[in-house]
Amino acid sequence: MQEAGVTVLVVEDEPIIRFALVDALEEKGYRVLEASNVLEAVGVIGKNEQIAAVVTDIDMPGGLSGLDLVETLDKSQHHIAVVVTSGGHASESLDLPGDARFFSKPYHFDDILFAVRSAIAAKAKLLKKRRGLRLVGAAAR
Repeated sequence: MQEAGVTVLVVEDEPIIRFALVDALEEKGYRVLEASNVLEAVGVIGKNEQIAAVVTDIDMPGGLSGLDLVETLDKSQHHIAVVVTSGGHASESLDLPGDARFFSKPYHFDDILFAVRSAIAAKAKLLKKRRGLRLVGAAAR
């Protein structure tokens, strides 16, 4: 099972949704960390370099949204795959990185699980390609 031991951070302010998503991910073998807001999530990310994916809601308390988190990840944590959820936004109205996945609430957990798995695989493939290009560029110098 490729999910075994892979770390995912769930950022969701609604406890029932967060707990259910954590359970669904753990059932598939993921190691799951959780945060109830963006500031908490940033702290968790800072202490856990092995995070492979973040599943985040957009609307959260504390002045920062999931979109702020996504922007931060896109700028500084290129290795982390992103899945965004929202009950009040449409994907067309959002400025998400090209490799981020989006789901409207309510969603099916199977869809989120598939998105997490495919986002991690796509991010790994992209990073491998970038490393290869850097190696080729370094060898050409």
